[in-house]
Amino acid sequence: ENTALQSRPPPEELNYGATAARVRQGPSVPVSRQGPAKRDYLIAAVLCYANLINFMDWFIVPGILLDIQKYFKLHDGDTGLLQTVFILCYMLAAPIFGYLGDRYNRRIILGAGIFFWSGVTLGSSFISESYYWIFFLSRGLVGIGTASYSTVAPTIIADLFEEGKRTTMLSIFYIFIPVGSGLGYVLAAGMAEVTGDWHWAFRVTPCMGGLALVLLILLVPHRTQRRTAAHRALSISGTVRVAAEEPGVQRTAKTTWCQDVISLARNWSFVWSSLGLTAMAFVTGALGMWVPLFLYRAQVVQGIVSPCSQESCNSSNSLIFGGITIGTGILGVITGAEVARRLRKINSKADPLICATSMFISALCLYTALMVAQTNILSTFIFIAFGELFLSVNWAVVTDILLYVVTPRRQSTAIALQILVSHLLGDAGSPYLIGIISSAIQDKNAHSFLWSFWSMQYSFIVCAFVGVFGGGFFLLTSFYIEEDRKEAER
Repeated sequence: ENTALQSRPPPEELNYGATAARVRQGPSVPVSRQGPAKRDYLIAAVLCYANLINFMDWFIVPGILLDIQKYFKLHDGDTGLLQTVFILCYMLAAPIFGYLGDRYNRRIILGAGIFFWSGVTLGSSFISESYYWIFFLSRGLVGIGTASYSTVAPTIIADLFEEGKRTTMLSIFYIFIPVGSGLGYVLAAGMAEVTGDWHWAFRVTPCMGGLALVLLILLVPHRTQRRTAAHRALSISGTVRVAAEEPGVQRTAKTTWCQDVISLARNWSFVWSSLGLTAMAFVTGALGMWVPLFLYRAQVVQGIVSPCSQESCNSSNSLIFGGITIGTGILGVITGAEVARRLRKINSKADPLICATSMFISALCLYTALMVAQTNILSTFIFIAFGELFLSVNWAVVTDILLYVVTPRRQSTAIALQILVSHLLGDAGSPYLIGIISSAIQDKNAHSFLWSFWSMQYSFIVCAFVGVFGGGFFLLTSFYIEEDRKEAER
């Protein structure tokens, strides 16, 4: 079925983004509408697999946190710094890779990142207890490697699929955030339990990363086509005549990185949704780092488990929490994408309103979980599960907001800046902040298992209030989203 479309800015770009300025009305362009090719789905599958490994590496440390804390003799504040170092390096490297991803070969950037972080992860498994600072450094280097992937991969998926399919494929891609996170806990706890040595937890994902690198080289093309919002509606296999060949059609000059940043700062939907994502990152970062240890301390207070005095501590909480993260992540991302797809038909502000509602409910669930932890551990698990479920609803929806309120030639930069801001003000500091508050409370009170639990409980309350702020930021996004979407389409 052929459709006549008026000529628009050229669908291809040589190095940097889509081009659009003053376009003279031109002849019709016949386009054959077909679905995405099988190769596109294979490429997306490889990117999803690499995303799985990416987030498994993120959460290996929290999965065996008690063992690492004992091995290197770390206090709560120092332990929280482990994840902070990782996130700081990750977020500082993200804008660099966003700049490179908008201008240079994305397959090379992805391959180099996977190779680098896999190698460093493997090397960190051989660090002795007297060189704890090298272990901290290795986590920072892994963060740099993963930044190259997280910044570039979503833009490739956005270029491969039309708007309807794009939401679905991004949902599948982001399902692997909670799935990978949960498997990180399960892998770490399982390997520590099977081998009796937590170091083996860092020796599995590098092998998986090697496979991802091979698949990336074989399946992802050397160059992937960048398309504007208008041309994403065109089939890749269709015949498109480049409008630039017509006289009078002009391309806009390449913009600098500073010009891109200024433009994004004026995009209020991008700004407020990024702050909402920052609140999400703050909460998920703190939960991901400390929940297994918090549950362990609650169980000690209730007399369910005895204090750990062995070389390898009981890792059942990490296994359970990992399972909860996987299940709620899959269900949350799918539910969020489907609810957004249906509500967009009747309300153009559906996406930010969904995010705001889920943040408010999540904050309430997490606060309830903290309050019942001292008396009922089962209720704590249930409310934590609901809290994570409603957080997971937002993952794909927030990214889809960015992709339709930001012009395509600035998307890698926008994703990089969103990563920078959300991690700088979010999960880069939240694990460390929770640890510092917990250590400060313990220092002011008598050393006991009860105060060890209370200190973590009181510090966790911060997350509930940040979740409420996140819901407010998404509500503000809804005031601007219609106008910014129209501007991006223009």
